[in-house]
Amino acid sequence: MLDRTSNFVRPLAATICSAALVLGATVAQAAETTLPDTMTWSSYDVGSAGYAEASAIADAFGKKYGTRIRIQPSGSAIGRLQPLLSGRADVGFLATETFFAAEGVYDFSTRQWGPQDLRAIAGRPSSIGIFTARDANITSLKELKGKRFAFVAGNPSINVKCGAFLAFAGLTEDDVEAVTFPTYASAMSSLARGEADASCTTTTPSHVYELAESPRGIRWLNMDPNDAEGWAKVNELAPFFAPYTETIGAGISEENPVNIMAYRYPVLAVRADMDADTVYNMLKAVDETYPMYKDATAAMPRWDINKSGVPAIDVPFHEGAIRYLKEKGIWNDEYQAWNDARTARLNALLEAWPKAVAEGKGKSDEEFADIWEKYRKQALSSL
Repeated sequence: MLDRTSNFVRPLAATICSAALVLGATVAQAAETTLPDTMTWSSYDVGSAGYAEASAIADAFGKKYGTRIRIQPSGSAIGRLQPLLSGRADVGFLATETFFAAEGVYDFSTRQWGPQDLRAIAGRPSSIGIFTARDANITSLKELKGKRFAFVAGNPSINVKCGAFLAFAGLTEDDVEAVTFPTYASAMSSLARGEADASCTTTTPSHVYELAESPRGIRWLNMDPNDAEGWAKVNELAPFFAPYTETIGAGISEENPVNIMAYRYPVLAVRADMDADTVYNMLKAVDETYPMYKDATAAMPRWDINKSGVPAIDVPFHEGAIRYLKEKGIWNDEYQAWNDARTARLNALLEAWPKAVAEGKGKSDEEFADIWEKYRKQALSSL
């Protein structure tokens, strides 16, 4: 009797021990991703893609890790950056203002701002291209010369991207007939109204579908991903662009793709001095919860870490993010070289800023703008 019980107890005990070890390992593995109990993220306004995507990821964090996240929306670049830089927000779900802030340009060129030491955790690709009215018979970027090109007044985020396309073809704004519209909507719909022949935007706004269905029709202009000279010109202007083959959009499909370029929106941005372990765990959590949020919007699958965790992006990757990307086998020598060059560019601007401020002491805002532009150009030309 005792022997039979012993024979039963030993396997049972072994099973219990084995289950305990598995459970312990699972708990230990789950504990490896440590997030704060509460976090604050800044983002674009309610209703924007950035807000929707931040909300989906925040919801996944809450369900998996119990982290309570407050999203602080703002309609302005300053409104999104201020909480992050002051420490009131942990992470910003930002767009091209990440690059503008790091460069000290546009809203961030004034004395109270200047270049900001920011880093990226990740950022999903968002494509953008030059679209034309098909009846304008523009078939290449070089043929934009002398054509009516729609720009948006006071919108550097859109206009710098349009400028990058022109730079790729060796053109500038002076080479086209610039037509400036007061709003984004009016600029994008100007082609269908016959008031412009080309502009640049993402591939899915309603305005481009309206153009495609209008008598004028639509055409997207290709960028050769292998044109090294063209891409060098783009990266000199804005080093956060990369070649991208798009298959979704007005007049675009799997059967009719277009080679354009991608930037990152949203960019998960943090201060450079953020704790590396916190950043590591943040990116790990973004990766681990991906199955929970990837279907939240049509764009969410592009948060796949193999797409969102690689250059090019608006600012250098944070060391904590790079550590996780190396563990995943994603980070390579090419990406490290890009990150080193991007860090050198940012550091050159950070070093130039105090010199400009010193020289501009007592000068007017207009005089200071010229002084900073001089130092900025010198810093970039030294690289």
